[in-house]
Amino acid sequence: MIAVVHHPDYVAPGQPRSGYQWNKNGAIRDLLRAAGGAIAWFEPEAMAREWIEAAHDPEYVAEVIEARVPREKERRIGFPVNATVARRAQIVPGGTYLAAKLALERGYAANSAGGSHHALADTGAGYCVFNDLAIAAIRLAEEGRRVLIVDCDVHQGDGTAALTAGRPGIATYSIHAAKNFPARKARSTLDVPLVDGVGDDEYLDTLKATLAPVLDGEQPDMILYQAGIDPFEGDRLGRLKLTDDGLARRERLVARLAIDRRIPLASTVGGGYGDDVLAIARRHVAAILTLGQAFADGWQRTVCTQA
Repeated sequence: MIAVVHHPDYVAPGQPRSGYQWNKNGAIRDLLRAAGGAIAWFEPEAMAREWIEAAHDPEYVAEVIEARVPREKERRIGFPVNATVARRAQIVPGGTYLAAKLALERGYAANSAGGSHHALADTGAGYCVFNDLAIAAIRLAEEGRRVLIVDCDVHQGDGTAALTAGRPGIATYSIHAAKNFPARKARSTLDVPLVDGVGDDEYLDTLKATLAPVLDGEQPDMILYQAGIDPFEGDRLGRLKLTDDGLARRERLVARLAIDRRIPLASTVGGGYGDDVLAIARRHVAAILTLGQAFADGWQRTVCTQA
């Protein structure tokens, strides 16, 4: 069974004047429930404040938890931070951390939310409040893990790169549309900027040619994978041209690169934007199921081979 981390508070009410699809996490949950016995469900706890503060400025953490984020920061985030949003922001990093711990046991696990890669030290941005990837990676590194954050969202993982830069045991990889948000990029361990309109074959060839050397060079023992589906050709905020088949091939490629090197992988949902929430949710669920199936097919076989 595929280990999926979910919390009821992931499904928050919509916010006024927000372009973020607040109901997509509920749709993701419902579609995964339809998979029945294929899913093993796990519920996270909120991330301890000390670990959130290990990545974010304590004053900003207090602003969020107390739901008093200044208006200019809310504008950068893209929606107001009320008590419900604040609660969700504390739980999602706990979900990414739990998914990582489950992956260490099982090979693969998914958080049904997360991937908030734009949140910076003292502010959120781009629909991201706290950076669950950075928070989880810092905690895992403090526990002695070597973590590689692999970001395949169409937007650069600027916050993740900035928050983890120079930290021992953490490396970052981002493949993204060069001309997309954010305008000011951070520096990942390796950035792979793509021109507008790149399609399936060129994307996958580039991903394989650039990610494999990073895996071999960094030799992580844990991958946190931002599996955003916004490189899809019809995405409202994307500039690339991947098809549904291309996204599936991407997941199988990332899984194979990890499995061949015996590296557990935990995925987060990441970006996916448009008016058809159910179609977006289906792509996120397809990513989880494709990754889960790839690990189900390959993880134990790799164990037996290495044994």
